[in-house]
Amino acid sequence: MNIPGLEAGQAVYTTDEYGRPFIIVREQGRKTRTHGVDAVKKHIMVARAISSILRTSLGPRGLDKILVSPDGDITVTNDGATILGQMEVEHQIAKLMVELSKSQDDEIGDGTTGVVVLAGALLEQAESLIDRGIHPIRIADGFERACSIAVSELDRICDTVPFSQTDTDNLLISAMTSLGSKIVSKNQRQFAQMAVDAVLAVADLERRDVPFDLIKVLGKVGGALGDSTIVRGVIIDKDMSHPQMPREVHDAKIAILTCPFEPPRPKTKHKLDITSADEYRKLREYEHKTFEDMIKRVKDAGANLVMCQWGFDDEANHLLLQNELPAVRWVGGPEIELVAIATNGRIVPRFEDLTKEKLGHAGVVRELTFGTTRDKMLVVEDCANSRAVTVFVRGSNKMIIDEAKRALHDAMCVVRNLVVDNRIVYGGGAAEISCSIAVAKAADEIPTIEQYAMRAFAAALDAIPLALAENSGLPPIETLAEVKSRQVTEGNSRLGIDCSGKGENDMSKQHVKDPLISKRQQYLLATQLVRAVLKIDDVIVAGQADE
Repeated sequence: MNIPGLEAGQAVYTTDEYGRPFIIVREQGRKTRTHGVDAVKKHIMVARAISSILRTSLGPRGLDKILVSPDGDITVTNDGATILGQMEVEHQIAKLMVELSKSQDDEIGDGTTGVVVLAGALLEQAESLIDRGIHPIRIADGFERACSIAVSELDRICDTVPFSQTDTDNLLISAMTSLGSKIVSKNQRQFAQMAVDAVLAVADLERRDVPFDLIKVLGKVGGALGDSTIVRGVIIDKDMSHPQMPREVHDAKIAILTCPFEPPRPKTKHKLDITSADEYRKLREYEHKTFEDMIKRVKDAGANLVMCQWGFDDEANHLLLQNELPAVRWVGGPEIELVAIATNGRIVPRFEDLTKEKLGHAGVVRELTFGTTRDKMLVVEDCANSRAVTVFVRGSNKMIIDEAKRALHDAMCVVRNLVVDNRIVYGGGAAEISCSIAVAKAADEIPTIEQYAMRAFAAALDAIPLALAENSGLPPIETLAEVKSRQVTEGNSRLGIDCSGKGENDMSKQHVKDPLISKRQQYLLATQLVRAVLKIDDVIVAGQADE
């Protein structure tokens, strides 16, 4: 209750119309909003909490998180975008951090943990500057200026890596760097090779374009990670519609149908009354004749295999077997499209439209069987369009397969980025240390107050190598000081944190490489988010007025 002149926390003693006493206290429950600098510091605290969750997952020795869904399903991962995407966050700034990792994942596909850790480090440095009385806008301006210097330094220290369809060593090394921190690290080279092969199979190197929709990643529980393979074609999680149909079809001419093997029905509500055996016999003959006519159209077109998006009943299935026409039913929409792309076939919506020119062509269609239960899948290989590929992932349980798929996606994104722009920087924190030195040096030449923000930006860049050292069991401050000192004295921007314990800090010798566009995007996105957070001094919830 609000009474004019009554301040928050004050109480008034009064009585009701019956003389019973009660106390009126000015409500304080809703007055939780903070304004100005206090609001900025509160937002920074939330962002730092999100960043600290991901900090321990950074690098090849980073730790995994277990995410439990409301249904009790568990996900074990160290992928930043997956962790944040499945977290239940309510605070507005926390949602901005989630969007930050998602935007990095959508645009680049890798580096989702690093961008959040960097944003958290920048906000932590900004908080100490705010405590010293520097206005948040001046801090944001200094961060923008420092970011442009850091990006310029990345362009200076980057190397160009040559590659071709036959020379893929550089692509393989970068993919292995991405997989070093994943659950598939024991099969690092195998998965990296699959990622490179899949991307180069669909890539147009002249246009520098990689259509990811031609790559399908499929998983099946029951084998080891080492049993994973890549197929130059399409794998469909279906089997032949009849157990007596052939298990292999060579020189397959595939009719790809989105119409069902059944008599046509009116598209309105209908009711059919059969009152005699003669009428039933006529209906049965009509259906039988319709099935035969459909099969005849397929055979006349020259098809020796049918893939149908819909199902068909036992009679149609039996007639297909009698006419020696193997068939697959209930093939999903995405799989139908992929088969059509891979085999250069056309999707046919009506039997009347089926012609020889619309058939898809494949060298062989064969069944794969798994385990004691003999689970079956179909493999379409040697397709007319060899650009479509399927990566088939095996694992001991669904959780491992899901994480292996995420790791493979990150590796394929790294290879895709190098196809688009084949410049690389060196990992292990080497690029961050070099940029930190460059920004700190530039700050000494700035006469305005932004120099403090630029030094803070340089200190925030050091958070990445510090986290890598800490997660690898090394003394973080001593390790960073030693590597940074060597970079300055030796002028070698390739020196980074030795996370693998090989006794070598030169990341070019350890073959730890990251795409330049991934690192640049991390800096730009993190700086943009930090600028946005620093400019927010109030949160107003719709429908709630300030008391």
